[in-house]
Amino acid sequence: MTTKKADPGMLIDFYKAIEESSAKMLEAAKLRDWDGVVRYEGACAVLIEQLRYTSQQQELLPEHRKEKARIMQRILRNDAQIRILAEPWMAQFEHMFDGQPQVMH
Repeated sequence: MTTKKADPGMLIDFYKAIEESSAKMLEAAKLRDWDGVVRYEGACAVLIEQLRYTSQQQELLPEHRKEKARIMQRILRNDAQIRILAEPWMAQFEHMFDGQPQVMH
């Protein structure tokens, strides 16, 4: 039985998929579709975990490092825009709980 090595291009594909999900989160936020934002955020979390696992098995190819940096910058810009769009919603959400006793689990 032979073991198949993971495709070295696969690691960069995780970054691309995370960026795509991040862009979808931003589009959902622009539409004030907060359920959609949460869905895409969950997809990002799964992809990030898969990336963490895969990155323990293989290294990012040197020719993909610049692309990774550009992808990460775009993800960070998307995240910043999402936060700006979500701030009024978050303030409204937090206001709903003003005066409520804090419960810790």
